Amino acid sequence: AESVMLGRASWMRLPESVGVELTGKLQPGITATDMVLALTEYLRKQKVVGAWLEFFGEGAAALTLGDRATISNMAPEYGATAAMFYIDQQTIDYLKLTGREDQQVQLVEQYAKLTGLWADSLKGAQYERGLTFDLSSVVRNMAGPSNPHARVAVSDLAAKGISGQWDDVPGQMPDGAVIIAAITSCTNTSNPRNVIAAGLLARNANKLGLTRKPWVKSSLAPGSKTVALYLDEAGLTTELEQLGFGVVAFACTTCNGMSGALDPLIQQEIIDRDLYATAVLSGNRNFDGRIHPYAKQAFLASPPLVVAYAIAGTIRFDIEKDVLGVVDGREIRLKDIWPSDEEIDAVVKSSVKPEQFRQVYIPMFAVHEDTGPKVAPLYDWREMSTYIRRPPYWEGALAGARPLKGMRPLAVLPDNITTDHLSPSNAIMLDSAAGEYLAKMGLPEEDFNSYATHRGDHLTAQRATFANPKLFNEMVVENGKVKQGSLARVEPEGQVMRMWEAIETYMQRKQPLIIIAGADYGQGSSRDWAAKGVRLAGVEAIAAEGFERIHRTNLVGMGVLPLEFKPGTNRHTLAIDGSETYDVIGERKPRADLTLVINRKNGERVEVPMTCRLDTAEEVSIYEAGGVLQRFAQDFLEGSAVAV
Repeated sequence: AESVMLGRASWMRLPESVGVELTGKLQPGITATDMVLALTEYLRKQKVVGAWLEFFGEGAAALTLGDRATISNMAPEYGATAAMFYIDQQTIDYLKLTGREDQQVQLVEQYAKLTGLWADSLKGAQYERGLTFDLSSVVRNMAGPSNPHARVAVSDLAAKGISGQWDDVPGQMPDGAVIIAAITSCTNTSNPRNVIAAGLLARNANKLGLTRKPWVKSSLAPGSKTVALYLDEAGLTTELEQLGFGVVAFACTTCNGMSGALDPLIQQEIIDRDLYATAVLSGNRNFDGRIHPYAKQAFLASPPLVVAYAIAGTIRFDIEKDVLGVVDGREIRLKDIWPSDEEIDAVVKSSVKPEQFRQVYIPMFAVHEDTGPKVAPLYDWREMSTYIRRPPYWEGALAGARPLKGMRPLAVLPDNITTDHLSPSNAIMLDSAAGEYLAKMGLPEEDFNSYATHRGDHLTAQRATFANPKLFNEMVVENGKVKQGSLARVEPEGQVMRMWEAIETYMQRKQPLIIIAGADYGQGSSRDWAAKGVRLAGVEAIAAEGFERIHRTNLVGMGVLPLEFKPGTNRHTLAIDGSETYDVIGERKPRADLTLVINRKNGERVEVPMTCRLDTAEEVSIYEAGGVLQRFAQDFLEGSAVAV
């Protein structure tokens, strides 16, 4: 996006084309969320990172566009570049439902048919690789406790040791307490069936007198304002509010770690009892440490299932079998309040209307003449701001050469490192490096907000680098085990300290750094600071078994060299312990073979062949300049010189 805004073309290698045939149809009572969690597990196992997926088949044809969008919007979680569906009658129905003009709808249909993009034209399409997924195999699912692809059938929660016995002590929170239950994230709350299902389940629960447990912080944050309109139309807004699911915002909230503070008494009980507390949310991501500092783990679930867990109050509750309440001597279980597909579809048909979309979106795109005072083209930087500060990307080390010699490991990391490990976006705690800095700047703790909101201030955002308390840096070992926490071991002294203090130490020494990692490095959202943070720390290269597409691109954009181990080689086979120094040898060309030289403490030198993950000539050009901004600056200055 930065490249395009600065006038440069955006280049990428042609991705692998994978056809995914969807067969069968969803069983009654199964939501789009259940489906997408099962697909995410399946596609992650099929290694579709960077691929372009096209879904087709009888199963795909029967899915509404809302259900298709739920699948496509989860693409970063299974690692694909894009997840596409053909244009067909479902597309036309959606355009009509969302208030598009008749002329526009007709144009889309005619264009698709004339250009060969209509479903019928694509029958028999050939793909580089083909996969098949049976929708009828999908059961009621959750994902957790820390990865979107870690699917677990709700019926298997007990066998997995997630649900089970707990002590129900009056006046106390139970083990596995659900402290946050949130219907959130664009993936699920822009699908009308999902939200209507949650509203109907809430209505059924209210009729029976079921209530949310008092320690559960519940919320509804739709991805679109139209959701509030059709919930009102269906008479379900008050039903959700009665169980604590009132609309708090129309944006990223809990899914992005911004659920807000807990009740102080609840927070204190969690601390005093060292309670295993959890979150259940209808979001895309549940990575370690992302959702809330006091939620030790988080589970993804459909919107109606989120409401059910708010009533249950603990993840230990067997949501399929245990009793939610007793009414007139009758035991009430989940099946007794779960709405039928026919009822959900009937409410969607009667309550979701084109005029609701027109009411919300037509004003949004209206063009208004700017008659206000002229604004100066240059921003007046404020030195003491903790929200937006003049960036340092043309200064100091970032403006200099990267020799790729004598690098020391800042961290040696396992598989599945996410952008939340690299740069969390959630609430800033007082005892964190960023919290201490903000307190020193005179900001009261209640105004710390989140890492995401402070990313315009590099002095705050830098302190988020590897600040996730769930990090496992394999250089930090205690009693034979890797110690969890935002920790690093400074070499050559071997001193263990907090990650930020280690980064400061290396910055003062002007010590170039490298990160050694396992497979699927950089999973998750396209967090810009996951790349900016390590570059500002002095990291010149990342050597990993594999990279997620988005994060690899961001690393290149910041002038950090991604290097990929050859198959069969990794940090374990090389016996890397973090005491080494590293050099990189070879000419950097797209996907060229380079050599990683490991200089061991005992004087041994090991040369390891690596794949340069600068995938295009454009990426080489950006990297050699030092990053996207530096490339733009050089081109701009060269262009200015020619013009003169």
